[in-house]
Amino acid sequence: MDERFGVIAYINGPVIKANRMDRFKMREMVTVGEKRLIGEVISIDGEVGTIQVYEETTGLKIGEKVNSTGKPLSVKLGPGIIGNIFDGIQRPLNYIFEKSGSFIAEGIGLASINLSKKWDVVITANKEQRLTEGQVFGFVQETPLVKHYLMVPPGVNGVVEYKSENGNYSMDEVLLKLRDGKVSHELKMYQEWPVREPRPVRERKPISKPLITGQRVIDTFFPIAKGGTAAIPGGFGTGKTMTQHQLAKWSDADIIVYIGCGERGNEMTEVLEDFPKLIDPESGLPLMNRTILIANTSNMPVAAREASIYTGITIAEYYRDMGYNVAVMADSTSRWAEALREISGRLEEMPAEEGYPAYLPSRLAEFYERAGYVESLSGQEASVTIIGAVSPAGGDFSEPVTQNTKRFVTTFLGLDKKLAYARHYPAINWLNSYSGYVSTLENWFKKEVAKDMMSLRGDMLKILQEESKLLEIVKLVGEDVLPDEQRLVLEIAKVIKIGYLQQNAYHKDDTYVPLKKQYMMLKVINNLYLYSKEAIKKGIPISKVRNNEIYSNVMKMKYTIPNQYRDEFEKMEMEIRDYFKNIMIAYEG
Repeated sequence: MDERFGVIAYINGPVIKANRMDRFKMREMVTVGEKRLIGEVISIDGEVGTIQVYEETTGLKIGEKVNSTGKPLSVKLGPGIIGNIFDGIQRPLNYIFEKSGSFIAEGIGLASINLSKKWDVVITANKEQRLTEGQVFGFVQETPLVKHYLMVPPGVNGVVEYKSENGNYSMDEVLLKLRDGKVSHELKMYQEWPVREPRPVRERKPISKPLITGQRVIDTFFPIAKGGTAAIPGGFGTGKTMTQHQLAKWSDADIIVYIGCGERGNEMTEVLEDFPKLIDPESGLPLMNRTILIANTSNMPVAAREASIYTGITIAEYYRDMGYNVAVMADSTSRWAEALREISGRLEEMPAEEGYPAYLPSRLAEFYERAGYVESLSGQEASVTIIGAVSPAGGDFSEPVTQNTKRFVTTFLGLDKKLAYARHYPAINWLNSYSGYVSTLENWFKKEVAKDMMSLRGDMLKILQEESKLLEIVKLVGEDVLPDEQRLVLEIAKVIKIGYLQQNAYHKDDTYVPLKKQYMMLKVINNLYLYSKEAIKKGIPISKVRNNEIYSNVMKMKYTIPNQYRDEFEKMEMEIRDYFKNIMIAYEG
């Protein structure tokens, strides 16, 4: 333990000021008081240092010591992270529960992954082999779904002068020794990394693949890319958490990091109870075999909430470095911004808009910039995708957190209160949502799904936008005054909304829809529109064109046609074609 220490002179909630701090460093991790509370140095002015404490400061007294740990706020990265549930500074909640019961006691220390647990290790490096930073030297089967690759830490290179045999080892045992000139590096099963510093990569690659979620409104209309960023803003009750649960369960990411950042305790309890019961659709094994949960409820210390998203993103980058595609769900960045605001107020900083600190935009940018599709130091292509929920008060998207988030994300999935109250889920408003990845991913969709998928998407969006304009007229004068062509737009828009955009999370086929089926559904709706439009042009009244049975069948195809469909779509298209052929013959006759 470092000899340096400061003396507490001022206490204001999680903000502490101490004297004799001139030998400390910015962002250094410290222990505060007799209970050795975990804290971080956030400013130094002469001999006076300001510390934010990640635990409750109740009972702390003036004159108690602040001790240095000699390193920044860091997390331990190694086997045992997946399937675990941590607080905002990577302390396992199971361990905390054993130590202090239902509430987190002060001074529990900086516990992390279990270093005494033994793992079966396979060492793949050979003696006298030269290893460079990021290179894999062995692996552990962490869960049935995740092989945990042991990597040379960033900044370390050398020739293997000692290697352990394959076998059962605890995390603290030395597995390998590298000789780099006169310096010898001991490699263990885990690394430590400062949470506020992005982990290095060899190269950032252009984004080219979608994150497939099985949710039609996202995959087809507003796609998210692997290595991309997305925001899901919405007021209370619009289904942010539900949408993120669906993405966590069904997206084709290899690993999910779910950060419950300042959410209500009962919501996090629901996540903690539900996630272990969920089954991974690919393997049929529990979803927790590829999930990491970080739970930081609204009654937990505010400074730890501020640190929680950095803890989550650092863990995500670690698994990315092994070659995995990782999706980070941050729920919600608004509560994180509120933590920033509270700490900023206690530091007596000059407030900006709505009391948030002036550095809110740069902090949001720092977080979202850590997403990306990269070539890792080990030479593997991998990605971190960040999907952040935003909880604007009263659903007001003009407030600072939503507006600033909008500047840094490329997909914006705006949730709508009216849609949620009408039981339309996901309640993503197709008029104020957008995705900047459509043109980037167009070639992928042409190659992997269908050449005309993105042009079909554009046609359907035009119909929905046209419907929005027509509804304004309908409110004033009623639908009957509209010409049949415009009334058809209203009918087809209804089919798109109910039959395509609305999705049932509890239906076995509709909860997840493969891309090919999404395309076929879109094609059927488009054909229905084209046949109906042609019939109306020939003077057939809309009452004849709009056949209740056919329109109803198209709206129900999401339930009636299974995901492993055969010729059901062809049958439906024949049914539509035959009906319109018959009414045209009857009308001309």
